[in-house]
Amino acid sequence: MKTVWDKYAEVLVDYSTNVQKGDTVQIRATSAEAKDLVKAIYKRVLERGGHPIVRTSIIDLSDTFIKYASDEQLDYVDSITKMEYETIDKFISIGAPLNTKNMARADLGKLSRRGKATKQLSEILMNRAAKGEASWVVADFPTNALAQEAKMSLDEYTDFLFNSCYLNLEDPVKKLRELDEKQTKWANYLNNVKKIHITGEKTDITFGVEGRKWVSCSGLNNYPDGEVFTSPVENDVNGEIYFDFPQNYRGNEAHGVHLWIEKGQIVKAEADKGEDFLHAMLNMDEGSKGIGEIAIGTNDEIQEVTGNILFDEKIGGSIHMAVGASYPETGGKNVSGLHWDLIKNMKHGGKIYADDILIYENGKMLI
Repeated sequence: MKTVWDKYAEVLVDYSTNVQKGDTVQIRATSAEAKDLVKAIYKRVLERGGHPIVRTSIIDLSDTFIKYASDEQLDYVDSITKMEYETIDKFISIGAPLNTKNMARADLGKLSRRGKATKQLSEILMNRAAKGEASWVVADFPTNALAQEAKMSLDEYTDFLFNSCYLNLEDPVKKLRELDEKQTKWANYLNNVKKIHITGEKTDITFGVEGRKWVSCSGLNNYPDGEVFTSPVENDVNGEIYFDFPQNYRGNEAHGVHLWIEKGQIVKAEADKGEDFLHAMLNMDEGSKGIGEIAIGTNDEIQEVTGNILFDEKIGGSIHMAVGASYPETGGKNVSGLHWDLIKNMKHGGKIYADDILIYENGKMLI
């Protein structure tokens, strides 16, 4: 009898990464908590004729590494990991944290240095994906830590995750394809737009998007999913934007983030909480004050902040803007070890104009 983990695995293997006979598939999990899902993915990859390689941690050692690593060790990227990024065909990564705050007191300077060192890995994967040489997907396994962060019981969070991924439906892929059809129409419209103008609370900002590709996200790289995004023209973002939702990144939080941007670069940044962390991340490298993405969240099954960016950036009625690295497949050119999605609620007066035409208001598309 097929379990929910088998259904979950089929989406990730058959649909998200489209594993074919002969493909090398890395299955990565952040803890052994995800063993049921990892086993189901492993089995499905074998059934599809692929070659599964499992990289599962017993515990998350990232806090230990940051605490004790020397500068030389922070800068080191081992050749085996680099080779995997250069050669593996499919990457399936499962988040299963046992503690979402294990990095909350990490040295911000060391975190920034490590991010700068490992950005080459994400660049390799993003460029290969843009060329069609590799595919990747990120998903989560429900753990007590994630449930606690979302202020839910484990059962409540598990139901929330399944609903967000449409795993409560008989055919979740059918729902994802329907979502993609609707979002592709929006993306096609936006592909002919030169300027996006967003207004709202403490927000009046424009993004140049001429010549950039808008992408419909429907479960191919993130699961759950639901967004339409692009990377704006690097020197053509101007104005101010305020993010009312709590912003979580690497176990740290920033609240009330307010950014001022001129010619695509953040020139002023404030936060009601976590301002030191915000500044440390924005000073990570040469590209971390650039704007890598602007996106519209469309998953109406997700309606509240859970502290998990994989879900929160998809909130129906929200937008998000990423500081740092952009996506090559959209035409983006900004390079950074940082890609931090900052989320803004648009349901209370938020508006989006495309070449001066109102296309979005109070969390809803008008086109």
